[in-house]
Amino acid sequence: MRILHIHPSDNVSVALTLITKGELIDGIFITSDIPAGHKIAIRPIAQGEPVLKYGYPIGVAKATIAQGEHVHSHNMASALKGQLEKGGYQPHANGIHQPAGPATFEGYLRPNGLAATRNEIWVINTVGCINHAATQIADKAGRLLVKEGGPIEGVHTFNHPFGCSQLGDDLKSTQILLSSLAKHPNAAGVLLIGLGCENNQMKEFVKLLDGATDERFRFFNAQDVEDEQETGVKLVQELAEYASQFKRQTLPASKLVLGMKCGGSDGLSGITGNPLVGRIADKLADQGGVSILTEVPEMFGAEKVLLDRACSTTVYDSTIDLVNHFRDYFRKHNEPIDENPSPGNKEGGITTLAEKSLGCVQKGGSSPIKQVLAYGDQVQQGLGGIALLDGPGNDGVSGSALAAAGAHMVLFTTGRGNPMGFPIPTLKISTNTPLATRKSSWIDFNAGPVADGTATMEELANQLFDRVLDVASGRKQTKNEINGYREIAIWKDGVTL
Repeated sequence: MRILHIHPSDNVSVALTLITKGELIDGIFITSDIPAGHKIAIRPIAQGEPVLKYGYPIGVAKATIAQGEHVHSHNMASALKGQLEKGGYQPHANGIHQPAGPATFEGYLRPNGLAATRNEIWVINTVGCINHAATQIADKAGRLLVKEGGPIEGVHTFNHPFGCSQLGDDLKSTQILLSSLAKHPNAAGVLLIGLGCENNQMKEFVKLLDGATDERFRFFNAQDVEDEQETGVKLVQELAEYASQFKRQTLPASKLVLGMKCGGSDGLSGITGNPLVGRIADKLADQGGVSILTEVPEMFGAEKVLLDRACSTTVYDSTIDLVNHFRDYFRKHNEPIDENPSPGNKEGGITTLAEKSLGCVQKGGSSPIKQVLAYGDQVQQGLGGIALLDGPGNDGVSGSALAAAGAHMVLFTTGRGNPMGFPIPTLKISTNTPLATRKSSWIDFNAGPVADGTATMEELANQLFDRVLDVASGRKQTKNEINGYREIAIWKDGVTL
């Protein structure tokens, strides 16, 4: 198979390999070279006519496009515009079917009833001024406490530049993200470190935490102690005594939460990697587990796909508010809503934001939308289906938001490669085999065999779901864990003093 026709109504197909000018493919005479991942017109498309992919418009023809012609930025334009209107909710089939049998994983059960997939201690600093001090504390404590087969599986900190010289909503954004991370069940114990003079004052910050004075938390300001590293290591050791009581036990997959994202997408992302992740979302929903979609700008042009799966009028209207709010955010900064996709996306074959979005939302499978979350909100475990989370497409910010929302793991599809990891296991899925071969130190799973014709989507979905359960159970680590790649990025939209 050299080209793929995704939906019966599409007037373009996608090249799965490089196709050269003059070839005859499926009865279509190719009029120019077509790189892998790029689009080919399978019939004439008139100027102004919608270009259809995934069964939906991804843009309009800027000029008449002949059959066999390469379809990309030179002859196709975006058609995104306007706001979404409320009032169109209609009940739809929920997309859930009875699974073959119950799935389980070996996880930790916290006193508040939440499940965890790691038993770690996190060092979270309220301000960027003490990044290095927090790193030193985590490194020293980790060398003392983390032993193979021991109860403490890691001591980690996540540097960021914020917390000082921030005002208003910008400061609140930092506080919400950091406090939500501190509540994550994978952190059996949390050490909070402040400097003392920052805008993000410790005494105010701890008010955002549930039970900040209980045995799961310790906190101090570095300006108030003689040796911050000695103090920090001592407090982490105290937290380790508490965290050591937790043991892995068999838990239902309904308690699992997965974060779905893509980055460095190519023309195969919406064909291999993202639909594969969508199969995992459906398998987890069948078990009563939750998957989270964010990257709201990458829903622009694909909103109908999500709205058709809203489980209630409230969820339907909240989804419209989510998308319209983000479009207003773009306009507030005098930015066009269709500036995306990135140069790398375009080189990989993605032409418009609608095209990118329709491929992006494939990660949600066919499961019902049951929750809509603000930035920093935490997901409800066990509700099943999909949760939509407010956040941008930026890899660092969106991945951090997924972790803060309570995802146990991020399934991160990529067509061009990205080594980034987050506070939680980040399972990288290559959309093509050459990337998986070239960057094996980054990639955990290869979806490329779908395009190569060497495996079916269902075969790979079963393999990937087993891998997810293995990672959740601690039987396997992801490449970001092995490499020590754990990062956060905080959404900033305000004044810096």
